Amino acid sequence: MSLIQPKTALVSLSDKTGLNEIVKYLTSKNVKILSTGGTYKAIREICSDVIEVSEFTGFEEMMDGRVKTLHPKIHAGILARRDKDLEVLSERGFEPIDLVIVNLYPFKETVASDCSFEEAIEKIDIGGPTMIRSAAKNFKDVAVLTDPADYAEFINQWENDGGVTIEFREKQAKKVFALMADYNASIANYLSNEDEKTLPNFVFSESSKLRYGENPHQEARLLTFDGLQNKNIANAEILQGKEMSYNNIVDADAAWECVREFNDPACVIVKHANPCGVASSHSHLEAYNLAFQTDPTSAFGGIIALNGPLDGTTANEINQRQFVEVIIATDYSEEALEILKSKKNIRVLKVDLEQDNPYPGVIKKVSGGILIQSDDSFSVPESSLVCVSKRQPSEEEMGDLMFAWKVAKFVKSNAIVYARNNQTIGIGAGQMSRVISADIANLKASEEGLEVKNAVMASDAFFPFRDGIDKAASSGIAAIIQPGGSIRDDEVIAAADENDMAMVFTCLLYTSPSPRDS
Repeated sequence: MSLIQPKTALVSLSDKTGLNEIVKYLTSKNVKILSTGGTYKAIREICSDVIEVSEFTGFEEMMDGRVKTLHPKIHAGILARRDKDLEVLSERGFEPIDLVIVNLYPFKETVASDCSFEEAIEKIDIGGPTMIRSAAKNFKDVAVLTDPADYAEFINQWENDGGVTIEFREKQAKKVFALMADYNASIANYLSNEDEKTLPNFVFSESSKLRYGENPHQEARLLTFDGLQNKNIANAEILQGKEMSYNNIVDADAAWECVREFNDPACVIVKHANPCGVASSHSHLEAYNLAFQTDPTSAFGGIIALNGPLDGTTANEINQRQFVEVIIATDYSEEALEILKSKKNIRVLKVDLEQDNPYPGVIKKVSGGILIQSDDSFSVPESSLVCVSKRQPSEEEMGDLMFAWKVAKFVKSNAIVYARNNQTIGIGAGQMSRVISADIANLKASEEGLEVKNAVMASDAFFPFRDGIDKAASSGIAAIIQPGGSIRDDEVIAAADENDMAMVFTCLLYTSPSPRDS
C-alpha cells in the first residue's frame, strides 16, 4: 500500500461545506495551506496559518480573478513526478503540492437560475478544472478532493492507515474525470442552439450498478439524466421491494409510457417489454380487472402501471390475483402500502405523471455508431383520420379504434391489437408476418373467452396484401385502423368493403399525395 502524507495543500472552494473540519485537520497535521480569494478569507477565520496563492507565486491576480492559479509554480508543484522531477522543481525554486482540495464554479446551478449569458460565461471555471485534472493525472503522488462528502473518508484513512492510500487517490482521480465530463457537457449543452441538439451531450447525475443486464452474464448500469425535476422511471421513488433489475427497468418504462397515453383511469400490464393487457375505464380498479382479463397467463410476473394513485381495494385485488414484479403509480394510499407489504419483494414505484425529457430522442447502438431519432410523441387526432371504406365506423367503433391505435404504438412490430370497449382482447406482437400477429391476437382472445365479433383491430403498419383483412373479417373484426401507404391499398380497401368493414387510415406513412389530399 503506497501511502502519502501531504505536506502542502491547495484549497480553493466554491462550495465551502465542511471547510472548518478539513482545515482544522490539515492544521493538526502541520500541512501548509495555500488558498485563493473567498476561500482564503474563510480559512483566515478558522486559522491564521494560510498563504494566499498570489503571495506564494509572486504573481498578482488579474482580470478580476480570471487568472490567479494558472502559474507554473502551481501546476509544476502538482504535476511533478516525485521519482524523477523533484530536482527540476528545486532548480526553479518550486516545491511539491501533495493535496488539491478544489470544487468548481456552479455552472449548472447558475444557468438553471435564468441568468444572463454573460453571467453564465463567467461561471465557466478554468483554473479549478486545470488544477484537479493535474492532480488526477498525478494521483500516484497527489491526492485530490472535489466533494465535501469525501472529507471524512480522507481524514479517517489518514488517521487509521497513517496516510492516504493509492487506492483512495485513484478512486478520487476517476471521480475528477467523471466530474469534468459532466461539467464540460453542461457547458456544451448550454452553448448549443436548438438546431445543434440533434445529438446532445448527455449529462448524467449518477450511475447505479445493476446486478446484471438482460442476461446474467452481462454487466449493466443505470445512468440517470442530470437536472430531473420530476420522478421518472430512472429516478422513481422506490417505496418497497428489491432493487430494480435491468429487465425490470425496461419493462417498467414500457408500461409507464403506454399508460400515460390515456386521460381516463387506465391500467397497463407489460411482460417482456410488450403490453399483454391494457384497459381504460371509470376507475383504476375496473381498468386493472379488464387489463388482467386480456391475458392472465402472460400477466404472471409482469409489470403493472396505473396513470393515477393506487387505492387499497385495487392493491388487494392485485395481491390476491397475481404475482407481480413491479407496480407503478402516481401515489399510494396508506391502506394500499400496508397491503403490499405482505409481499415484500414487490417493487413499488412512485412516479410523476408529468415526465422530464431533457434529451428528446430515441437512441440505439449499432456496430460502429449510434442511431438517433426523435421521440414518437405524435398523437393522431381523430379529426385527421381518413375513412377509406364505404362503411363509416360508428361512434363506439371510432372510440375503440383510437384506443387500439394508442396501444399498438407500444407493441413490438409487427403489431396487431384487438380491442372493444376500451379493453384489449388480443395482442399479437413481434412477428415477421402481420397475418401471424393477427392469428396470435385471435388465439389470445379465444383462450380467455373474449368475444372478437364486432371488435376493432389496430395495425402499426400498412397491410401489404389483403390476406390480413380477410383473416380479421373471418374472426369477426368490424373496423380497422392502420397507417395506409401500401402499393396495394386499393386491394386492401376492396377487401374491407367486401366484408362490410370500416377502415380508417392515419396516413402516417404517406408523403404526398395521401387520402387526406383528396
